[in-house]
Amino acid sequence: MGTTWSARIVDAPADCAGAIHSVLAQIIGEMSNWEPGSDVSRFNRAPVGGWVALPDTLLHVLGAGLDIARQSDGAFDPAIGRLVDDWGFGPLESAGRAPATSSPFPWQSIDIEPGRARRRRDVLLDLSGIAKGFAVDALAGALGQMGLRHFVVEIGGELRGAGVKPDLQPWWVDVEAPPGLAVPALRVALCGLSIATSGDYRRFRIEDNARLSHSIDPTTGRPVANDIASVTVLHDSAMLADAWATAITVMGHDRGMALATQQGLAVRLVRRMDDEAQEYMTPALAAMLD
Repeated sequence: MGTTWSARIVDAPADCAGAIHSVLAQIIGEMSNWEPGSDVSRFNRAPVGGWVALPDTLLHVLGAGLDIARQSDGAFDPAIGRLVDDWGFGPLESAGRAPATSSPFPWQSIDIEPGRARRRRDVLLDLSGIAKGFAVDALAGALGQMGLRHFVVEIGGELRGAGVKPDLQPWWVDVEAPPGLAVPALRVALCGLSIATSGDYRRFRIEDNARLSHSIDPTTGRPVANDIASVTVLHDSAMLADAWATAITVMGHDRGMALATQQGLAVRLVRRMDDEAQEYMTPALAAMLD
């Protein structure tokens, strides 16, 4: 899926690496748009209107994405694949062009039932905004099933920690600051918690002297154009933290933080104010830090 993974495990057994590779291979085989033979690629090639049998894990992730799409008024959209490709952030070689038109609210064209899903318009699934977090949860679950209780796993900057380090300290994590901005240090202990960050510096390209973010606003069909430098979400689920970080980034400061507060999410948002940074926290995060 174009990123890296790492794991720190206390008293890891010899077969631990093989188990991790097996979990990741299954998720890639189901959810990667970069793999032509994956289940999501197969779904995207299926005739519009036809039901497609899909694995339960993929349907679980898709269902969670559709729920967040409803709650965020489409700021997060798991059916945004065509826009991602058109703006040059997907796997298609013909990418890199601005779309002439875009279908409003692509997620509303996806139906799911037990064991299957369909698309009622020519939209494409892209689960990259939620599958990475799901993979973190899946790795943590697999390690737990092996009887391991003390570890931290990371995929592309999304992390989940359990237990403590050998010195009995928690898995301390410093939240990444956007490059070039002076932001107060934020250190959190990942004890049964996950953390995900979305930022305008993660993936982008410069075109006509303008920065085009890989985060696409589904409501406009264009890369996000607001002053959000980064959004960090702490949650029990890395999958949900991943998706909510994207949704809040797309919504912007006012709407995003209002919804995060309403949802009881632990969120830090950093805005670019000229050459300076302005930090905001939801009450849920402030309470965690007290």
